[in-house]
Amino acid sequence: MSDAGQRSDRAVSSSRETVRRLLKMIDMIARIDGWLGALCLTTLCLLMIAGIVVRTFSTVISWFPKDIPIAWEYSSYLMAVTFTFGAALTLRAGGHIRVRLLLSNSSPIVVRILELIVTVIALVFAVFFSTAMARFAWRAYISDERSLASSTPLWIPESLVAFGAVLLALQLVARLGQLLINEPPEDKSIIY
Repeated sequence: MSDAGQRSDRAVSSSRETVRRLLKMIDMIARIDGWLGALCLTTLCLLMIAGIVVRTFSTVISWFPKDIPIAWEYSSYLMAVTFTFGAALTLRAGGHIRVRLLLSNSSPIVVRILELIVTVIALVFAVFFSTAMARFAWRAYISDERSLASSTPLWIPESLVAFGAVLLALQLVARLGQLLINEPPEDKSIIY
């Protein structure tokens, strides 16, 4: 093999290794993101249970409050954050709902082309959603918007949703990279 050919092979190998390291870092971020989503879901469940307990005690003890005033508001924030924080890890683990009928009856090259097209379309939507949520949070921050129920600054939950959307977009970029270098875009072992 010529010297130029060896240099070219080393450059390609080095590029692939750089891409693999970047993809591994995105996987690590997705794991952390997933754990944060699980923490939000756990907090949401605990808040709902606390609301039920408070309501139950209020029927027995007359002076006990009938509810937790922020429970519904914070539950909605936690639900939105849970959805966006869990989206990146779910994508990497192959947990999103898909119609496999077309994929199972197609050749590998057709499947790859379809995966690339769908990933690009999803990336466009994720970037749009991320940008819209970031602008939404920024406007809430600038105008100091607050919720009516608890006076919570709305930029806080909105920026968390935007952050989760950005991480989904990042995971879609990683998926596109994996498809382009012929690596499997899904890894079920990532959730363990």
